[in-house]
Amino acid sequence: MVEHIFTLLMLILLQAVLGLDNLLYISLESKNAPKEKQAFVRKVGILMAIVLRIGLLFLLIKVIDYFQEPIVSLPFEGIVEGHFNIHSLIVLMGGIFIVYMATKEIWHMVGVYKVESDVEKHGKGSLARVVTMIVIMNIVFSFDSILSAMALTDVFWVMATAIVIGGLLMIWLADKVANFLAKNRMYEVLGLFILFIVGIMLITEGGHLAHLKLVGNEITPMSKTTFYFVIGILVITDIVQGRYQKKLMAKKKSENINNDND
Repeated sequence: MVEHIFTLLMLILLQAVLGLDNLLYISLESKNAPKEKQAFVRKVGILMAIVLRIGLLFLLIKVIDYFQEPIVSLPFEGIVEGHFNIHSLIVLMGGIFIVYMATKEIWHMVGVYKVESDVEKHGKGSLARVVTMIVIMNIVFSFDSILSAMALTDVFWVMATAIVIGGLLMIWLADKVANFLAKNRMYEVLGLFILFIVGIMLITEGGHLAHLKLVGNEITPMSKTTFYFVIGILVITDIVQGRYQKKLMAKKKSENINNDND
């Protein structure tokens, strides 16, 4: 029992670390729902995802070998080669979708003329669509965490408990992250670029799982060290840029006051 409790704590920590990018996606995606329903959408989406994660865990335990069996092959030797299984396809499609979504949102921000009206009206969709997207992407993000959990233990209740606790932590944090982004709109761009990098990481991971080769060069996955290093650089750059911009604005304001006095 002591060993199971220790494993449970490790899995909860793992769920928390691997769930950060998922939490960011949920916060940004929920903005596509009507404002008064956004908190409701986040909670319902995560709760549904918890149930589906446990179902996915049960399914993977039973049919893990089938998820690793190649179902599609690309035989174009020297151009594009690969052997795709269900696992690699899910990770690849999830990464491609995240890159598309982040790029679309960044492009929209560049083209915005009236921030308050254009951004608020952009991408508003039905509750069912937003909840569905949150659930689907939650499953994509959960694949690696479930497989990592299965590598640590084969006790179903330990893994299921970690999933439930991790999901409840996400529900608790989701509103806090969303409120922070709402009050600090400048960090939305940073969040989208982080999601873009998450998408690239998933694409490289999916390509690696499929043994994908482009013009004879095998796709190698982005290491977690590289990922966190890039994220750290992005955050530091954003903080420095923000402080520098405030100094420039303060200096400009001071110069305008002096000119008015003259």
